[in-house]
Amino acid sequence: MTFDALLNSAAQRLQDAGSPSPRIDAEVLMAFVAGRSRTWLYTWGDRECPPWEHARFDALVAARAQGQPVAYLTGEREFWGLPLATSPNTLIPRPDTETLVEAALARAAAPAGRLLDLGTGTGAIALAFASEKPGWQVVGADIRPEAVALATRNAQSLNITNATFLVSDWFSALAPPSSGSRFEIIVSNPPYIAADDPHLAQGDVRFEPRSALVAEADGMADLLHLITTAQAYLLPGGWLALEHGYRQAPRVRQALSQAGYLNVESVQDLGGHERVTLGRIK
Repeated sequence: MTFDALLNSAAQRLQDAGSPSPRIDAEVLMAFVAGRSRTWLYTWGDRECPPWEHARFDALVAARAQGQPVAYLTGEREFWGLPLATSPNTLIPRPDTETLVEAALARAAAPAGRLLDLGTGTGAIALAFASEKPGWQVVGADIRPEAVALATRNAQSLNITNATFLVSDWFSALAPPSSGSRFEIIVSNPPYIAADDPHLAQGDVRFEPRSALVAEADGMADLLHLITTAQAYLLPGGWLALEHGYRQAPRVRQALSQAGYLNVESVQDLGGHERVTLGRIK
């Protein structure tokens, strides 16, 4: 069969299975199997697909039809234009999180500084920021050693040398806060989904680590912990920027204001939802 015929059949199968992006899923999986770009598939789709690639593609499509995330099947996801290795030990980087990177970059006017990314996962946020700000020192922390190892490998494969990663339960492994160990910016995409949220049984999140998704107190526990604790690790005038659920912005703004943060505001993602809220200390 030709690549075009296989893609058409797979896209229909994935649509019937409920994929929100069946054609893109099929193209990404085929490009991965063939070792080609999606552009190549558009140009040379009338070529015959080798039997061994056909068989491997069918197996991946079957796994995707069962709900397995494409990023776990291919082991890669693009974020901020950077190809990142992924694993079931980490969340899959999502376009909405680029809003957090943009918010941090907008407050990083100085040529040098220090940024801390808490719950770094694949290192997506830390590496995106570091790639844009080579004069800054970036530290990414995660409680899972597997995530830290993956983020480190991503930094190495991208040749990003101004980002380092460590195993830490939030701030636990960081040096005691002092003028030399504090940060101009702290960012985090923490767990913020309530344990009874029905979205946990839908889509890709069914396969992602629950510990990186769910927080107590109706999804607010980790956000509130970071708001309270981050102040000691920020330099005067430093910023805390947090990703959260699309309905949580009012509560996060209130918590930041009550904790004494200034210039508190929320930023919308591409879908028009308030996705990131931030504030600075005196």
